[in-house]
Amino acid sequence: MVFCVGMQQSEDVLKVEHLIKRYGTTLAINDISFSIPRGQFFGFLGPNGAGKSSTISCITGTARITEGSIAVDGLDVVNEYKEARKKIGISPQEFNVNIFEKTEDIIDYMAGYYGLRKKQRTERVSHLLDRFELTEHREKAFRELSGGLKRRVILARALVHDPELLILDEPTAGVDVEQRHALWKYFRELNEAGKTIILTSHYLEEVELLCDRVVIINKGKIASDRLRTEFEKDDKTLEERYLEITKGETY
Repeated sequence: MVFCVGMQQSEDVLKVEHLIKRYGTTLAINDISFSIPRGQFFGFLGPNGAGKSSTISCITGTARITEGSIAVDGLDVVNEYKEARKKIGISPQEFNVNIFEKTEDIIDYMAGYYGLRKKQRTERVSHLLDRFELTEHREKAFRELSGGLKRRVILARALVHDPELLILDEPTAGVDVEQRHALWKYFRELNEAGKTIILTSHYLEEVELLCDRVVIINKGKIASDRLRTEFEKDDKTLEERYLEITKGETY
């Protein structure tokens, strides 16, 4: 389902150019540039405080860009904020919902926020409830759900307006192994259907399984940008490469 009909799509869903972000005198992001082509499953890794969250906040508009530019599907996130934000869906690490609200209402409210009319909203919400096996839980309050079901609700909410770019920020944090594998299945299917995805995760196993390309950021700068398979050369694992790079070794 597409809600922005007739608009020309950019070859790159995301383009970050010379991004700098300061918080007072603290330099959080130090002149980084990268782009993500349509349909890529992109891993964005780095230690705590490396600049991942600041970068995502600049992309989504929840933090101001100090210098540089970001475009989502060709739309500048500062000068064309309203239209650019419609292109993004985010599944955040923290559950930023009313825990007493019903599953169905959480998704429906977000659909209304993005301007879907009642009939379209009802169809879209029902589709997502079915898609993520939430139909039997539609009347349950969010606080009554298991950790895995809560993650599915947040994912469905992120997708309700059919965004061009889906950001998954630690999307399997706090769920058991079975639920993690179920979420991986959903992520793969979304990407195979053409959805462009950014994944941040401290579970490097899921990055190895899911991502086509991995960027590692360290101390506010991009330390490495390669296809996932390149990190795994010479019998190295992604985790081994990651530890080398974040300790200051070059690759």
